[in-house]
Amino acid sequence: MTLTCEQDRAEPPVDDERMRALYAKYGPSLLRTIASWTRGDREAAEDLLQETMLRAWRNLHTLDERPIRPWLLTVARRLAIDASRSRASRPSECGDEPLGHIAARQDDVEQVLDREVLTRAMAGLSDPQRAVLFHVYYLHSTMRQTAETLGIPEGTVKTRTRHALRALRLDLAGQAC
Repeated sequence: MTLTCEQDRAEPPVDDERMRALYAKYGPSLLRTIASWTRGDREAAEDLLQETMLRAWRNLHTLDERPIRPWLLTVARRLAIDASRSRASRPSECGDEPLGHIAARQDDVEQVLDREVLTRAMAGLSDPQRAVLFHVYYLHSTMRQTAETLGIPEGTVKTRTRHALRALRLDLAGQAC
């Protein structure tokens, strides 16, 4: 049977009106219940509500024979359990952490170039400045440990570190231009 334009413009079937009434009556409370099952994930709750109402629409003819609210809750609960099991059975595609926080692997070529630039800049420092930076930054020694190892006062270690870092900063900034 083919539909004519007049049949297309006819009033919505009784089932549509019944479904709208069913959604208006049970939708908001069902959404709150499902949201509690999904631990407040509103999007997941809305998806489950939509699927529940779709199943109600498909079975609308059988809903006359039983109480509707318990049926809707049972369907929604089973859908929520299925969704939870489905998520648990599949490994996540990416972690919960946003991708911007994950450090990218540094390119080997870039590492070699960085090392070469730093080696040249370090060569421009005096031997005492290089020695202090080596102990403080490479060996992770404290200022006091560095002073004891090199046999110089702690204040001298701090001064040499400050002067060496300033010289490196100026040298590296000059190479960047």
